[in-house]
Amino acid sequence: MDLIHKPVLLRECLEGLKLRPDGTYVDGTLGRAGHSREIAARLTTGRLVCIDRDQAALDAAEERLAGHLDKVTLIHGNFGDLAGLLDERGISGVDGMLFDLGVSSPQLDDPERGFSYMHDAPLDMRMDRSETLTAHAVVNQWPQEELRRILWQYGEERYAPQIAAAIVRRRAESPIATTLELVDTIRSAMPAQALREKQHPAKRSFQAIRIAVNDELSAVDRMLQAAVPRLSPGGRLCVISFHSLEDRIVKNALAELAKGCTCPPDFPVCVCGKTPQVVLTPRKPILPTAEEIAENPRARSAKLRVAEKR
Repeated sequence: MDLIHKPVLLRECLEGLKLRPDGTYVDGTLGRAGHSREIAARLTTGRLVCIDRDQAALDAAEERLAGHLDKVTLIHGNFGDLAGLLDERGISGVDGMLFDLGVSSPQLDDPERGFSYMHDAPLDMRMDRSETLTAHAVVNQWPQEELRRILWQYGEERYAPQIAAAIVRRRAESPIATTLELVDTIRSAMPAQALREKQHPAKRSFQAIRIAVNDELSAVDRMLQAAVPRLSPGGRLCVISFHSLEDRIVKNALAELAKGCTCPPDFPVCVCGKTPQVVLTPRKPILPTAEEIAENPRARSAKLRVAEKR
């Protein structure tokens, strides 16, 4: 699979980063190292810092980044903790950062990790297996109202109230232990017309529970606040998102950083003294080409946003 792995929006990311052979770069989502491999190949005296919360990705990096490891620093951590991860190692003045917010393919493709609604497995869904919160705990211990909230907010699931109620009824009889038990519970709560839709009936619910288990949206927000202060002037920030929840956070955060002044519109002069920290390059998201989507259907929903530090 690694031989045919296609990193999403690769050419656009490399152009967006404006790579310099002697520069310092961060790939905050190592994954299968598709982006990292191409970045490292373009460095001479530069350095690439690769971060991933999944130890399995770091363990595989020796093979995937063969020939480039002398230019690479590997860090086990959550990109939401970017500030601490870089500061602890004295890494500042970074020339470019890339964050691919998509779930790593090996995690989705490994049935034992519990991310898939197509295979039976224990309810886990942890990206970092050293963390304690699992999907089993969320499904079997969280209150009904909290389940309804995450299904609606993180999964945009219109049947969130019915699914949350069905989960609570089912777990009252015995714990929901596996992914397919959860799928059956979700199906039981949905009307017949919803079950006939092209999209798998459990897709939105599984997305919501995965986001909750891994605190994904909060991590994106913390990363965005930490990244720009650690970029050198002219440094580039590239973020790829795959669903509207993430993209909204990225879009709003970058717009705020590009805006600067926060004074009310009717103030005759600026009194806050805030100036724009970044320039959006371009202002609108970069989308995959039709050719890329044909070659790699997983790129279909990808959006790349690029900002340059002033």
